[in-house]
Amino acid sequence: MRLDERAIARGCGSEVRTAEQLCMAQLDRFMAALATGRPLSVACTAQAPLFAQEATEAGAGTPTFVNIREHAGWATEGRAAGPKMAALLAAAAEPMPATPLVTLESQGVALVLGRDGVALEAAARLADRLDLTVLLDGVQPVAPPRSTPFPVMKGRARAATGWLGAFAVTVDGAAMPRPSSRDRYDWGPGKDGATSRADVVLDLSGGAPLFPAHEVRQGYLRADPADAAAVERAIAAAAELSGTFDKPRFIAFDGALCAHARNKRNGCTRCIDLCPTGAITPGTGPLKDQVVISAEICAGCGACAAVCPTGAATYTLPPPAAMARRIRTLLLAYREAGGEAPVLLLHDEAQGEALLDALSRHGDGLPARVLPLLVNEVSAIDLSLIAGAFAWGASAVRLLLPGRGGHGAEGVHRNIETANAALAGMGLGHAVPRAAAIETDDPFTLGEALTALPRAPFAFAPSTHQAIGSPREMALQGLRALRTAAGAAATTVALPALAPFGAAHVDVAGCTLCLACTSVCPTSAFSANPQTPQLRFLEDACVQCGLCAATCPEKVITLSPRLNFSEAAASPQVVKEEEPAACPRCSKLFGTKASIARVKAKLSAHWMFADPARQAILELCDDCRITEATMGRLDPYAGPARPVTKTTEDWLREAERAKKDQEG
Repeated sequence: MRLDERAIARGCGSEVRTAEQLCMAQLDRFMAALATGRPLSVACTAQAPLFAQEATEAGAGTPTFVNIREHAGWATEGRAAGPKMAALLAAAAEPMPATPLVTLESQGVALVLGRDGVALEAAARLADRLDLTVLLDGVQPVAPPRSTPFPVMKGRARAATGWLGAFAVTVDGAAMPRPSSRDRYDWGPGKDGATSRADVVLDLSGGAPLFPAHEVRQGYLRADPADAAAVERAIAAAAELSGTFDKPRFIAFDGALCAHARNKRNGCTRCIDLCPTGAITPGTGPLKDQVVISAEICAGCGACAAVCPTGAATYTLPPPAAMARRIRTLLLAYREAGGEAPVLLLHDEAQGEALLDALSRHGDGLPARVLPLLVNEVSAIDLSLIAGAFAWGASAVRLLLPGRGGHGAEGVHRNIETANAALAGMGLGHAVPRAAAIETDDPFTLGEALTALPRAPFAFAPSTHQAIGSPREMALQGLRALRTAAGAAATTVALPALAPFGAAHVDVAGCTLCLACTSVCPTSAFSANPQTPQLRFLEDACVQCGLCAATCPEKVITLSPRLNFSEAAASPQVVKEEEPAACPRCSKLFGTKASIARVKAKLSAHWMFADPARQAILELCDDCRITEATMGRLDPYAGPARPVTKTTEDWLREAERAKKDQEG
């Protein structure tokens, strides 16, 4: 592997020290660099445990480890990978904040679901580790063992809720075995709707899973009872699920920003629609206007954060602002080191690292201009990171996803579509989409897809802006910076449905200035003027949640997803205003003249306001209207003569009289 020391030093802006056997004969060089007390990055991951151990024994902080061998040097284009190495080193030096944790506790109470003797055998092997109950479906005959140190019941698991340490399983047909059972279990009377609570559920029933995306529901282990290897893995995993466990709190949630609902009207449901685990549900009670995210169920795919238009849900591993800093450093360092037309490749640990390693060891490796960046979940990539990457100089962005589709990937595909629409609207598109996903589990397919990318750099210097604020604010900053750097003339750019930017158009002729939209808008995009009857709209604040359109009684509001780069979008614009009405008696301003005219027109056919003199009362303010009524000028109970009430005797009497008149 060739090192271009000059390019590396120029790109990462740090002191560079080299070695050929740093983990062996030249370990003293590592110890000398460690003794300086300065932040230290080691461009080797193969011997990271050794270096971390030496740092711990020396009482120093753990260095940052960077893989420039499999990601850069071991490649057909490895000799040209100096700028890439500089970029990888510079990006790795960007500090990442600590991730908050949520604690799960398991007392080792386990429920084993089964259909045959496999469940009993699994329970027998776990009996010394867990407090077990076996639930057989009773379909197949099962011979009872000579003795059972755990309860065995019959029943069908109809539904389940919960997580590791807090499962609740609803069982129909729950029954105990009869003591007289001989060659097969003989069951007693069953009961529907029973609830079994457990810390761990081992599902060997062979039926449908109890949870969506069950593979990532912690504490729920499922295996086909006919697959001996899968059963062994499930047993081994269940044996370890007793005690206290920490998992990342993947999502930080601010309910005050949530645009889910207002006044019993549903608006944004993007996160609920995409969550693969069911961890997000509509709130109730005091939280009825927002969603609720269960940190215990959340598996960390980040789909909710990727599409949240307000920033109420943000990813924490790491937060978008920290990831944006790393992307910015990566791309600007690559350019500083002399690199051109970089391609940003976002990948995860489980799938991505394995593919890159195989490609470097058994294939051509990554092209020199492809900059791989490790993220926790590719499905958590929001629009701000894609837009920022292009603003900071990426000629293309590729997201590596599993070939069979990952959990929650719909959101990131939506962000890719939005980014490409924005680029095309600014005249920066390309025949080959600049943003796209590569869905494959084959390293050579990955390599071919990256090698085939056309070299299509932007013909302008990248932006160097710092991304700050919420993900939505960072996305706007990136798109505006890209437009400024490119000198694009487009003022408005149409975006696909569910994009987080756009306008809410009001049919002014039908608007009554009821201002219902201002009371439900979660971002104050619609606002009122306290001084005069006026409706204002701030496009930069509109997240296209649809609450205004759902609430408007006249149904005159429509949404239009788009980017608006004009100055008008950044300041409130008057949508409609009317002259206020003045009370003819006290001169108090109330309502509008148009609204009073509409009320008079609607009530003109009512008997109470048939007289024009009475209609004039509608022109009075609330206080004067009460005065008018209490002074006797308006009797609310007055009206036309009421029909005489007739009893049955009256009707019979009239019928008899009519009969006599007819006979006479």
